Amino acid sequence: MKVAVIGATGMVGEVMLKVLAERNFPLTELLLVASERSVGKKMTFKGKEHTVIGLADAVAARPNIAIFSAGGDTSLEWAPKFAEVGTTVVDNSSAWRMDPTKKLVVPEINAHELTAEDKIIANPNCSTIQLVMALYPLHKKYKMKRVVVSTYQSVSGTGVKAVKQLENEIAGVQGEMAYPYPIGRNALPHCDVFMENGYTKEEMKLAREPQKILDDRTFSISATAVRIPTAGGHSESVNVEFENDFELNEVRRLLNEMPGVTVQDNPDTNTYPMPIYAHDKDEVFVGRIRRDETQRNTLNMWIVADNLRKGAATNAVQISEYLVEKGLV
Repeated sequence: MKVAVIGATGMVGEVMLKVLAERNFPLTELLLVASERSVGKKMTFKGKEHTVIGLADAVAARPNIAIFSAGGDTSLEWAPKFAEVGTTVVDNSSAWRMDPTKKLVVPEINAHELTAEDKIIANPNCSTIQLVMALYPLHKKYKMKRVVVSTYQSVSGTGVKAVKQLENEIAGVQGEMAYPYPIGRNALPHCDVFMENGYTKEEMKLAREPQKILDDRTFSISATAVRIPTAGGHSESVNVEFENDFELNEVRRLLNEMPGVTVQDNPDTNTYPMPIYAHDKDEVFVGRIRRDETQRNTLNMWIVADNLRKGAATNAVQISEYLVEKGLV
């Protein structure tokens, strides 16, 4: 089982390697791949030193699986080249997510749709993954009509440059800016680029991707995505209107029974999900579960997850595990 990690030197790439090691992924050969400026760099995986190689060399090596986390342009150019030599690509960028010919996969929900013919598989947006993990069991039971979500996203979602900006601001150091404004002591209602309809790209991902993952266009999602000065972990305030009524105890039970979801919901003990608690964990945490008292059949909840793990690296590795387990690669 030859596995290539493309973008191995980046923020998500490094977490990907950590997750592959932690989960003892059954690989026999590992290729660490990055852009030309990183070629030749040494990296360690499970105590063994590896030399970073370029994309052309990685294609020539014909890996069984290539996990991409190197940005949309790289994925658009190189994923088809890997697919042509028989490699199955799991892509973490937005390049292929809404392509009708590609599957958009959260393993706990729709991995069963994958076949050996799927050579490019899309990993959803980090905010989408934690959202659908909580919505899926509730949608199956009560049928969603409309979702309103506001996100509180960490700077790690933007990348190393943004984390450095926050660290510089905390330290009182002038440095390179990842954002058009300071992020420390601030909140930017601006994740990704603005589109013609006034929404950001991140907000439109949240609106469209869940419909594709759940294979259902009968519900709608309206999103506002906000960047806040936390180092890691995304939070979401979610309001869901269902067609059918629910009992709060049953909602908690359904969420607790969903693989990969943990309910933290006890106001008496101040128990609720927080990014600081979700750090370095793979679960999606749900709390502040309560009825919306202004509208029938409507629920409020608060969802938190580590955006670099379940929101990116872990989900991609879980897809790869499924492919191996089912003999699809």
